[in-house]
Amino acid sequence: MKRLISLLLLLGLAICLSVAAEANLELKDICAGKYSARRIYGINPLNDGEQYSQLSSDNKQIITYAFRNGEKTGVLFDVTTTRGKIKVDRIDGYIMSPDEKNILIQTKTQRIYRRSKTAVYYIYNVRNKTLAPLSDGGPQECPVWSPDGYMVAFVRENNIHLVKLLFSNSESQVTKDGEFNKIINGKPDWVNEEEFVCDRSLTFNADNTMLCWIRYDESEVPEFSFPWYKGLSPERQEYLTYPGAYTYKYPMAGEQNSKVSVLSYDIKSHQTRTMQVPLNKDGYIPRIFMTSDPSKLAVVTLNRHQDRMDIYMANPRSTEARLAVRDQVDKYIGENACNQMQFFAGGFAMCSERDGWNHIYQYDLNGNLKKQVTRGEFSVTDFYGYDPKGLTFYYASTKESPLRRTVYKTDVKGRETKLSTEQGTNSAIFSKTFKYFINVYSNLQTPPVTTLRDASGRTLKTLIDNKELADRLSAKQLGQREFFTFRTSGGTELNGFMVKHASFSPGKKYPVILFQYSGPGSQQVLDSWSTGNMEGCLYEQYLAQQGFISVCVDGRGTGGRGALFEKQTYLRLGQLEAEDQVETALYLGTLPYVDKNRIGIWGWSYGGFCTLMSMSEGRPVFAAGVAVAPPTCWRYYDSVYTERFMRTPQENPEGYDVSAISRASQLNGNLLICHGLADDNVHFRNTAEYAEALVQADKDFKMQTYTNRNHSIYGGNTRYHLFRQITNWFKTQM
Repeated sequence: MKRLISLLLLLGLAICLSVAAEANLELKDICAGKYSARRIYGINPLNDGEQYSQLSSDNKQIITYAFRNGEKTGVLFDVTTTRGKIKVDRIDGYIMSPDEKNILIQTKTQRIYRRSKTAVYYIYNVRNKTLAPLSDGGPQECPVWSPDGYMVAFVRENNIHLVKLLFSNSESQVTKDGEFNKIINGKPDWVNEEEFVCDRSLTFNADNTMLCWIRYDESEVPEFSFPWYKGLSPERQEYLTYPGAYTYKYPMAGEQNSKVSVLSYDIKSHQTRTMQVPLNKDGYIPRIFMTSDPSKLAVVTLNRHQDRMDIYMANPRSTEARLAVRDQVDKYIGENACNQMQFFAGGFAMCSERDGWNHIYQYDLNGNLKKQVTRGEFSVTDFYGYDPKGLTFYYASTKESPLRRTVYKTDVKGRETKLSTEQGTNSAIFSKTFKYFINVYSNLQTPPVTTLRDASGRTLKTLIDNKELADRLSAKQLGQREFFTFRTSGGTELNGFMVKHASFSPGKKYPVILFQYSGPGSQQVLDSWSTGNMEGCLYEQYLAQQGFISVCVDGRGTGGRGALFEKQTYLRLGQLEAEDQVETALYLGTLPYVDKNRIGIWGWSYGGFCTLMSMSEGRPVFAAGVAVAPPTCWRYYDSVYTERFMRTPQENPEGYDVSAISRASQLNGNLLICHGLADDNVHFRNTAEYAEALVQADKDFKMQTYTNRNHSIYGGNTRYHLFRQITNWFKTQM
């Protein structure tokens, strides 16, 4: 009987252990996206205002759906039903012509930098179901349709080409001076692409007679090189015997930028002209926009300090440019200013922080202010558009809370209507007529729910509820997710979130890991499923199952709380951010369930920088830290981003001296640094120089490098390997 009881006890223990193991998250599964939420990607609203198109999940069809009920209404393109000799197996994307009679089919895509790519495009005739190559001269970049749908302009090898559909797809070369690492026509250079969030600088005017573009002369921009090795996943056989290198133009803080100008090309006379846009030789042209007036090309300029944005109306024929709007704000204009600008018949709208909060302003094409559309102590986070028939603006804002996003509409009389009713984070995609919209909602506890809604916000149909994901995760013994606030010793109230173990006991003391990004205008503490290092706080949940409490706090300089809160870090990046992470650790150490001697910190990119700054702030509160791809000295980072917040090293040497490298001798705690050797953004040079400073300061640390990996550090088994190192570091070092 005793043997039987022992056997039963052992069997029961084995079953319990098995159930517990199944209830735990596996790091490899998280990194592989096993628990990724379902979302709708690639929504393209169609002209009739009643339908939208979307690429099928197998990348073989372009399917149309009804906005009113989400039902399938037809197939615009199918790889199996195209006529003629040209066939494709799958497509990577597509661009509809303005009249929707033709589609540019994107295939064989090759990434260049974060947003830029080359691809082989085909022109698909919707009525005839035939494919024709856009060009036989090689892959193309950033193609754009003319407003009438009869022409396509694109870039190849830094030169602009023009294809005319009415002339048997005849191709002509518009520019001939393009050359790698010297002259770029129609697409941005590296720093403009990265920091002004764009991949095309090319447009037609409204009557299809002129082609306009930005020209970048980067001849005098200093070069930077990083190594290529054979590697694996993917394997590069060209470097089997000797390694190679990639060399490109990268302007660091205070160095020479590209010289920019705006040109136009008369499609009929073939004459090229240069616009007379007033611009300092070191200024920027982040965007050009086609307006509803063929004689007005909107040219957006920024001074190098990025605290003054001018919008000029330039005539593509006469080349004359007249100042329409000057937006000058304290300290700097954010990177999204150009993305929150929309042109419509007879006018345009833009966002500005001129009153300390990001709000929408409406102008006519001559630059006369018609009205301030939104006002109050909240920020517009997304500007979706303006309905000229209904005289209504559509946007999302922080009006309910800095931690939340709500979709609204406001008419010309200032009457505001709340369109998204759920509390959390909402985003929208509107139909062309603004009669319908697709709303994506989530919060800290709820995976994204995608619904179709009418103009009043009434839900018509739920497209994706992610219930299956929620059910799968509910079996995984996830810990508590909760928001909190606290005041620092200096009196600043900060927002944070915390993830505890499912069987959390307030009587125990737990080690804590802080995750943060901390960069200017960023926000990690949001009532959203995307909160945390991986969506759903799943990495934080995994750490909770390993016995840690995970915490994230947005310190001074982060977004969602207005310009005054965000711009406190101006000219001295890293100082206040580090102080606030240290203050977070000190606050956590006062909680009865926190082991104040076992607090760690980590972050990626700016978060890696802040990790190093926090570990060397002077108050030794962190037992261990991990810095992934960190900038370690702002003199090594690009001009546009760095100078926006720091001005140049020549103007602000004291600010640049506040760096991780200058603080190397003050490092306290066990440090792991991880970096990709082919990082085109935050160069490995940052980690190399910092490591040397630590060596000379006689500081112990560990370093993990990743062959041929860029700033995102992924490919093959890489991401799992990286997160295993991060996890093991905290498990063994604190």
